[in-house]
Amino acid sequence: MDRRDVFSLALGRRLANRPGSPPDPASGFMPYTGPWNFEQAAHLLRRTTFGPGQDQIRQAVSDGLEATLDKLFATLPLPEPPLNYKPGKDSVVPVGESWINAPNPFPTDGQDFIAHRRVSLTSWWIGEMWQEGVHIREKLTLFWHNHLPIGGITDAKFRYHYLNLLRTHAWGNFRQLVKEITIAPAMLEYLDGNINEATAPNENYARELLELFTIGKKPQETPGDYGTFTEDDVREIARALTGWRAYGGGYNDEYPDGDYGAAFTPEEHDDGIKQLSHRFGNQTIQNLGAEEYKAVIDIVFGQFEVARFICRKLYQWFIYYDITEAAEEAVIEPMAQLLWQNDFEIAPALRALLSSEHFFDPGYYGVKIKNPADFMLSALKPLQVAYSQGLNEKYDAWYRISDCFKPLQMSLLEIPEVAGWKAYYREPLYYRHWINATTLPERESLMNALVYSGIWPFEANGIRMRVDVLEFITTIDNPSDPNAVVEAFTKILLPRPLSEQQYATLKEVLLDGLPDFEWTVDYGTYAESPDDSNLAIPIRDRLRALLSAILSMPEFHLQ
Repeated sequence: MDRRDVFSLALGRRLANRPGSPPDPASGFMPYTGPWNFEQAAHLLRRTTFGPGQDQIRQAVSDGLEATLDKLFATLPLPEPPLNYKPGKDSVVPVGESWINAPNPFPTDGQDFIAHRRVSLTSWWIGEMWQEGVHIREKLTLFWHNHLPIGGITDAKFRYHYLNLLRTHAWGNFRQLVKEITIAPAMLEYLDGNINEATAPNENYARELLELFTIGKKPQETPGDYGTFTEDDVREIARALTGWRAYGGGYNDEYPDGDYGAAFTPEEHDDGIKQLSHRFGNQTIQNLGAEEYKAVIDIVFGQFEVARFICRKLYQWFIYYDITEAAEEAVIEPMAQLLWQNDFEIAPALRALLSSEHFFDPGYYGVKIKNPADFMLSALKPLQVAYSQGLNEKYDAWYRISDCFKPLQMSLLEIPEVAGWKAYYREPLYYRHWINATTLPERESLMNALVYSGIWPFEANGIRMRVDVLEFITTIDNPSDPNAVVEAFTKILLPRPLSEQQYATLKEVLLDGLPDFEWTVDYGTYAESPDDSNLAIPIRDRLRALLSAILSMPEFHLQ
C-alpha cells in the first residue's frame, strides 16, 4: 500500500467513523453551553472564515462566543471595487482606478481589456478572502457562488455585479437574493434568460430555480411530478420569466459610457395567464410585466419546503454532508422554522446553527475535507505568509493563488456544473471528491513549495510566497521547548488533537534524534544572535522539516 492509499484510507476512516457521538437529538439545536477555549474558537472560525490565525483565535477565546458571533455577522460596507493594477493592459482606465463603470471597447494593439479585468476581479476576490478578518461574509459568498453558480461569463463587470449581489445578501434575505439573481446579467447569460421569449420559452432557469436553487425535488411520484413541483410548473414559470435581457457586456460600442445591467422587453414577454399545479395550490399568475418575476419568487417562497431545502444546504456547508434522521428532526426542522419565522432572513437561523450544541459536538471537528480555497488559505494565513504590497505585485500574487486552485479542481467563477461543485451534492463521496489521484500530488507539491522554495507570483519582481519559519516561531509561547513547538504548530494547523504517537513522531522530526535539551540550547543560542546564519540555518531547516511533516498529514486536509 503506497502513501496515497494510506492517505485515502485515513480520510475514509475519519469521515466514516467520526470520533465522539452525535449530540442528544433533543438538544441538538439548543444553544451551546459547554467550554469555550482555543479548540472551540478555532472550530468556529475555521468553519466560518478562511484559515484564522492564532491571534484571531486567541482573541475569540477572550471575547467569548456571543461577541465572536457578533463580529462574524457585523454589518459591513461592500469592499472597494477591483482596480486596473498593471500598466499597458487597459488604456481606458488609469492604473490604480476601477474599471467597473468604464466602457468596453474592442481590443486594440493586442490589448484585451476584458480578459485583464477578469484577472483583476479574481485577484481582488482572493484579496478579500485573505484580508477578511473575523467575518463570515467571504465564506458565505463562496457558499452562494456554489449554490447559485455561474460559468462561461466573459464580461468582468457582469461577474463583479454577480459577486456583489452575493455579498450584499450573504446573511440577508434569501428570497430577495433569488429575486435579484433571477434578473442579474450574469445569470441571464448563464442559464439562457437572454433567449427566453414568448414565442419560444426557454426552461433552463425555471427548472434550476425550482430543482437546485429553492425548493428541491423529492422522489418522483408520477411522471412529471417531483413531489415539490411539476413539469407544468417549470413550463409556466419559464413563460412568466420571459422578456428579460442583459445589456452592456462584451466588446461593443452600443454603451460607450460603460453602462450595463438588465432590462425588460415587453414585446418579448408572454402576457398570458400562467397556471401552476397543485404543488403551488393551483395558483395563477396574471400578466404583471416587469414585476412578474417577483410574483413567481413570492409564490415559490410561500412553500415551507424552501426553508428546509436551504437549511440543509447550509448544514452541509458548515457542519457535515450526512444529514441523519436525528439531525433532520432536531436541527434542520427547528432551523427551518426559525428561517420561516424571520421571513427568510439567513442570519438568525445560521447564527443559531453556529452557536448550537450540535455544531460544537466534538464528533464534528475535523470531518470536512477542505475545499481548495480553504486548503490554500489555511496554510497561507495562519503561517503569516507575506506577499509584495505594491499594487501590481499584490494583485499578481493574489492571482497566482487563485491559479493554484485550478489543479485542485476549483476555478472561481467557472463552476463546471449548475448543481455546483460535486463535493457538495454528489453522493456517496461528497467532500472526498476534493481528494483524488490528480489533486493529492498537487496539494502535496503546493505545501512543499510554501515551506521550501516558495510560490512565485507571475511577475518576477514580486517576492515569493514562503513561510518564514524563523519569524513564525517567535509568535508562539516558549519556542525553546520542543514539546511546546510541536503542540503549538499542530494546534494552529490541525482541527483536532493528535495521538501521543503522532506527537512523538513529529517531535522526532524536529529533534532529528537529539535529546530535548539540545533543541533548548540550540534555539536559545540562535535567539541571542538571530543574524548569525550559522546558527539560524540549522534551526530553520529543522522547523521546515516539522512544518512539512504537519502539512503532509491527512489531518491538515480536514477542518
